[in-house]
Amino acid sequence: MTLHGDAYDVLARWTAPDDEQERLRLLYLAHLDAHPDAMSRSCHPDHLTASLVIVSPDRSRVLLTLHRIIKRWLQTGGHCEPGDATLVEAARREGLEESGLRTISVDPEPVLLSRHEVPSCGPIRPSHHLDVQFVGIATDELIAISDESDDLAWFDVDDLPDGTDQSVRDLTAAATRRLRGIPSPSPSPGRR
Repeated sequence: MTLHGDAYDVLARWTAPDDEQERLRLLYLAHLDAHPDAMSRSCHPDHLTASLVIVSPDRSRVLLTLHRIIKRWLQTGGHCEPGDATLVEAARREGLEESGLRTISVDPEPVLLSRHEVPSCGPIRPSHHLDVQFVGIATDELIAISDESDDLAWFDVDDLPDGTDQSVRDLTAAATRRLRGIPSPSPSPGRR
């Protein structure tokens, strides 16, 4: 199966936790239907990406990177590469590259989807990352800052740094619920 096929399969099977996430799921599937190159950064103006919120082994802290260009604390993640066979592999690769961790166990079911504008990604504006977000658990806490980051640090899941945007706060909360086994709000009636 191709990365494109894997992404379609993952999103077709995923049960979105609310109406907005369902809207994004359907938007991503339509984008995949319309663009054979939807997984590549050369697909303009929008393309799918994979990200990973990394949680400490005891599940009490989250690892965030201070992005070198955006200057905000974010989860790890980014563009899919030609060698990525699956979305989970792309998210794991990005997590390992940006954290310096040796091993991360990744839940293969997405946690959330996030469509966000990116100012420096391709020739057409506005352009967007159609991000598929996963949660992973680190096997240790020895980290190393990559060249994509100004800083990298562990934060208590309930005490994220000032200025952390709402999308990262939402992702951290959803990942924490998933790892603690707390159900997400029920999907609205009529959903698959």
